[in-house]
Amino acid sequence: MSPAGLLLAAGAGRRMGRPKALVRLGGEPLVRRAVRVLAEGGCAPLVVVVGAAADEVEPLLPEGVRVARAPDWDEGMGASLRAGLAALEAVDPVPDAALVHLVDLPGVTAAAVARLAAHASTGALARAAYDGRPAHPVLLGRDHWAGVRGAARGDAGARTYLSGHPDLELVECGDLAEPDDVDTPEQLDQLVQRRLPRSHED
Repeated sequence: MSPAGLLLAAGAGRRMGRPKALVRLGGEPLVRRAVRVLAEGGCAPLVVVVGAAADEVEPLLPEGVRVARAPDWDEGMGASLRAGLAALEAVDPVPDAALVHLVDLPGVTAAAVARLAAHASTGALARAAYDGRPAHPVLLGRDHWAGVRGAARGDAGARTYLSGHPDLELVECGDLAEPDDVDTPEQLDQLVQRRLPRSHED
């Protein structure tokens, strides 16, 4: 069973100086890189939540990717997550699970996505861990979507719902990916210097 891929890419990237979806790494926009990683990791269908600079981000997306606009994107990640899950609920048939990825995590690989995606089910609740530390991506079975949407406020995203949930499973991915986000140009440069895992398309 393959989960849907849900990419949150609506932020303004104020510390970066522009929306991170538009930032290029190896000549490839981060939004396109993240979509590719989800697809190569086995996720389908793919939904991308856009907000800031939506008119610039949408043309970068591959054909067949669904777009969900979050009009209240500036509220924080919670608004993007609510918009994305609502879009998935409108898909026919509704996916059994959603693998939620963030656009500013270029160190996450398709292999890590695939490892997490292998746990997909309607009741799944899992997240990638790196040396035991919970991080992203996150796998949300459909049974949890209503609860996640109800708790998703501000920049917390699914964190409030996941925190202390007895069903949460951590899936170790430290051998496959890097969990660091890129919020500033300096952080992006540091990741480049550490020679991020690259695909044949970079």
